[in-house]
Amino acid sequence: MRNRITLMSNRIHRVGMTDAAQVVLRRLIEHHGPVLFHQSGGCCDGSSPMCFPAREFRVGAADVLLGQLPWHTEFWMSGDQFQLWKHTHLTVDVVPGRGSGFSLESPEGVRFLIRSRLLTDEEAAALAAGPPPRTGAERLT
Repeated sequence: MRNRITLMSNRIHRVGMTDAAQVVLRRLIEHHGPVLFHQSGGCCDGSSPMCFPAREFRVGAADVLLGQLPWHTEFWMSGDQFQLWKHTHLTVDVVPGRGSGFSLESPEGVRFLIRSRLLTDEEAAALAAGPPPRTGAERLT
């Protein structure tokens, strides 16, 4: 399982994905086209992000883009939720069982869930020194 910060061009990412979740994500993209994740609730490890067709989900102006997962899959979070989770790295995983009826993986008999860990002091400092995350308001302009 990949549960480490990914460094690309010396950039620290707030969100990652396990290999098992990537397999499910790839199947969903092949079936539905581009998708995105949105985390609007849940306060802890084990919360379930929702997966939607990208063309059918409207990102809100206050939503925060945590990052991109494989295949240009965006991971968005509500602004209020981001304030609670901004000190953590999130890893999207997949487990057997049914998730929400509206999330695309639900018919597959699995559900996506979040595994989290606190950012290290170095990671937090690097993120604080960079530009703030994009918001849905910026996406709309």
